[in-house]
Amino acid sequence: MKKNTTIRLFILIVFALPFTVYAMVNLYERKWETLPIFGKEDHRIAAFALQNQKGETITQDRWNGKIVVANFFFTHCPVICPKMTTHLRQVQQAFSDDAGVWISSFTVDPENDSSAQLATYAHRFGLDTHQWDLLTGDKKSIYALARNSFLVVATDGDGGPNDFIHSEKLVLLDKQQRIRGYYDGTSDTEVAQLITDIKKLKHEK
Repeated sequence: MKKNTTIRLFILIVFALPFTVYAMVNLYERKWETLPIFGKEDHRIAAFALQNQKGETITQDRWNGKIVVANFFFTHCPVICPKMTTHLRQVQQAFSDDAGVWISSFTVDPENDSSAQLATYAHRFGLDTHQWDLLTGDKKSIYALARNSFLVVATDGDGGPNDFIHSEKLVLLDKQQRIRGYYDGTSDTEVAQLITDIKKLKHEK
């Protein structure tokens, strides 16, 4: 009996234990796998200067050392934008104690979305603006950011009076302001993946 027990123990150590270790390492590596980098290797978000819901001038320096989730919306959007905002609030709540995660929402209708209007919108949705900027300013600058920096739309346009961008995409930026992911802001599943990917970025060296 003792001999059989010894043999079983030997088999366990020789065969089962290495397999278990391999499975655990593989699971760990997949959990923290590196996210892709979108755009050309040196692609970064261009410099900007816009006003937030408090009337403060905000530049990309706000993002230094932070992981950022960005989107493009407008306050009188009836369906898509409220869903995106609600999901972004869930993202913020997942990192409520983490000053290293920031949210930036750019209005695509700056003519109507003044800082005061953005503040009203933030209040209506109960947004914690300690880690969230709602941004307005020059339309051409915002549209150039959406097209050329965030790459959220493929259509051409000059940001003129008849130009309009609307996208459900949430964009994940790393601390170097590189694009690391796109997510459907109306999808529960994709927003859950976004939260997971933020954790991956935080783990990334």
